[in-house]
Amino acid sequence: MEPKHISHMNGGDGGTSYANNSGLQKVAISKTWAVLDEALKEMFTENGFPKCMKMADLGCSSGPNTLVLVSDIVDTIEDLCKNDNLENLPQLEVFLNDLPGNDFNTLFKLMSSFGPNNGKERKLECFMYGVPGSFYDKLFPSNSIHFAYSFYSVHWLSQIPEGLGKANKENICMTWTCPPQVFDAYTKQFRIDFSRFLSSRAEEITSGGRMVLAFAGRSKPPSNSDNEYFHFALLAQVLSDMVDQGLVKKDDLYSFNIPMHAPCPEEIEEIIRDEGSFNLAKMEVVMVPWGANNNDNKAFDKYKSAKFIADIVRAMMEPQLASHFGSSIVDGVFVSYVNKAAEYLSKYKESLYVFTPVISLTRKPKGM
Repeated sequence: MEPKHISHMNGGDGGTSYANNSGLQKVAISKTWAVLDEALKEMFTENGFPKCMKMADLGCSSGPNTLVLVSDIVDTIEDLCKNDNLENLPQLEVFLNDLPGNDFNTLFKLMSSFGPNNGKERKLECFMYGVPGSFYDKLFPSNSIHFAYSFYSVHWLSQIPEGLGKANKENICMTWTCPPQVFDAYTKQFRIDFSRFLSSRAEEITSGGRMVLAFAGRSKPPSNSDNEYFHFALLAQVLSDMVDQGLVKKDDLYSFNIPMHAPCPEEIEEIIRDEGSFNLAKMEVVMVPWGANNNDNKAFDKYKSAKFIADIVRAMMEPQLASHFGSSIVDGVFVSYVNKAAEYLSKYKESLYVFTPVISLTRKPKGM
């Protein structure tokens, strides 16, 4: 089965859903918000906002983070117009895009709560729409989008790199322990996909339009390189143990590869330059701690923290695990994962961060 059908988060609003296990992503949005906020302000200062401003959230998933971000954007636009004494606010259309397997229904239910914020009634009219489809293809009419953004989505690949087969053995993703040909295959696939992503957006985004992207990335040279992939390394260890226990077939483990590439800043910058449609206005790196949403000021509890991490990984990975290995193993995988993570946290809890490159792009004038 191609990853485009299964690379979605756990739906619904239950205990293992992405909606209830995306605190890390919420903190990442908060830590990278300044870049998006600055892009909006620069756009307003240079050209003002159009009467109907069209925005796209690419890889929106299915939780409250999506609407928190829209709410913050609306507040910024209102404040900019108010400070400039503009009486006529723009209307805002927000297109929420993700793969067809995404749980849009949960997202649509959450929209009913989108309204007054902290007692402040919004004056700006905001209309939201779901747009199922791959952001590696064209999604919108040419020259129709003024602003686009994507948080922790573009590192997901359109497919598992071709020719990988069982060469990655028990690694399950791109790590520093991969054979060189595996690392190269992931790097090549990301270049293909990110180039397609930029080319598709170049058709859709107006001249001078803006785009802000945040990736779960890697450093170069790597610092604590093992820690940059630790969450998937622990999953690989659990699956390897299950092979030894006869619960998973070795061939199934060796043929399981996660369609995700963590890019380094230099890699991102090079692809943007080579594709040629956008100017790189800003690049920053934000370090998002894995325990970012698990800080209740109590003494560190490695098992509570391990459960927090396991729940995040399960919300991301359960659809892929169930598709490849069968749903019957999933509960057992994450019971074991908690124990593995607790042991790991005993050694490395102070150094576990998501290395997060965040970039602001401006669409070059068409024809350049």
